[in-house]
Amino acid sequence: MRPLAERLELFTPSSTLALNARAKALKASGRDIVNFGIGEPDFDTPFSICEAAIRAISEGFTRYTPVDGIGELKEAICKKFKTDNGLNYNSDQIVVSNGGKHSLFNIFLALFQSGDEVIVPVPTWVSYPPMLLLAGAQPILVPTRAEDGYTLNPEKMEASLTSRTRGLIINSPSNPTGMVYGPDRLKELAELAARHDLWVISDDIYEKIIFDGVQFKNIPMLRPELIENTVIVNGFSKTYAMTGWRLGYMAGPTRVARAVAKIQSQSTSNPCSISQKAGVVALTGSQEEVTSMVASFVRRRELVLKLLADIPGLTCLRPQGAFYVFPNVSAYLGKKNGAQILTTTDELATYLLEAAGTAIVPGTGFGDDQTVRLSYAVSEADIERGLIRVKDALLKLI
Repeated sequence: MRPLAERLELFTPSSTLALNARAKALKASGRDIVNFGIGEPDFDTPFSICEAAIRAISEGFTRYTPVDGIGELKEAICKKFKTDNGLNYNSDQIVVSNGGKHSLFNIFLALFQSGDEVIVPVPTWVSYPPMLLLAGAQPILVPTRAEDGYTLNPEKMEASLTSRTRGLIINSPSNPTGMVYGPDRLKELAELAARHDLWVISDDIYEKIIFDGVQFKNIPMLRPELIENTVIVNGFSKTYAMTGWRLGYMAGPTRVARAVAKIQSQSTSNPCSISQKAGVVALTGSQEEVTSMVASFVRRRELVLKLLADIPGLTCLRPQGAFYVFPNVSAYLGKKNGAQILTTTDELATYLLEAAGTAIVPGTGFGDDQTVRLSYAVSEADIERGLIRVKDALLKLI
C-alpha cells in the first residue's frame, strides 16, 4: 500500500474540533453534556441576512461568481474598512474566501515558503502553526505572560528574530485568551515589523466582539504607512453568527490580493454565491442584533468570572473581547482521580468530560499546558450548570 503524504506528519488535527466531536458523540448517546468548547456564537443568524440568501436563491443567483468575490460585496467591505477603521482599500485589494481560516491559509501560501520563519505569540489559535507548516514555513512560538495581558513583549519578539524571519501574526481580540492589544503595544510591535521588513498578518475576526469601552485598533490604523506590509483577515462567522455560511475576506496590497486570488482560483474557486449576497446585507444593514449579541456576551462573561472565582486555586484574567475565558488550572495538575494522576490539561479535560459532563478545551493545543479555554457562547443556564459541575469535579480530586 502506498504511503500518504509526509506533510500529514507535521501536525495533529484541531484539538477544539476533536473535543467537540467527542462531546457531540456523548450527547448523542444520551449523556447530558454542557459544551464549553464551541467557538461559535449560539445565536441565530439575523433574519435580514437569511432573507437576502433566500432572495438570492429565488432570483437564481446560484452560479459561479468571480473567484475573488462579487463586486457588490467587495465594495461593501471597502466601505466597512473606511467607516470602521479609517483605512482606504479598493476592490482590487480585497479577496473574499470560504471563511477566515481559508483566507489565512491562502495568505500563508502566498507570502511564505520553505525556510521562512513567522512569529506566533503563544497562547495561540490552534490552526496558525499547522497552516504555516503546510505552507512550508516554520512557526516561531514566542510565549506571552498573563501579567502582560497575554500580549507579545517586543523584547521577546526581537530576541526571536533571525535572518529568516518574514512575518508576525497578531490576533486581537484573541482566541483563546479574549485579551486585546492596546495601541501602545501595537505601536511597539509595528516599529519592530517596520525595522525588520516583516509581513504583519492581522487576524481581526473578533473585532466587533469587544467590551468595557475598549477601542479596537490594528497596526495600519496606528501606523498607516505600514498598510503595504499588512494583510488583514476578517469575516462574518463571529460577528454575524454565520459560522456555517463559510464567508471571510482579506485586505492587503494589490499584489498580495492577486496572489491569493490566483491560489484560490486553482483550489476552491469562488466562495458560495448565496453567502456572498447575504454578506452584503450583513455589512450594510442594521447592526442592532450585533450590539444585542455583544451585550449578551458581556452578561455571560460576568457570570463565568463570578463562578470561576468560586473555584479554589483557579486564576483567570478578565477578557476584553471574543467569548472565551482562559483560566490557569495548574493548581489541579498533579492531583489524582482515583489511581490516575492528571498531569496534563488534556487529561484534566478528559476527566471533566467523562466525570462531570462538561467539555472544555485543554491548553496544550494553544501552546500553554497550564490553562484551559472555556467558551461562554452558551446560555446562562448552561454556564451556571456546567461550572457548578466543574467545581464539584475538581474538588473531588486528591
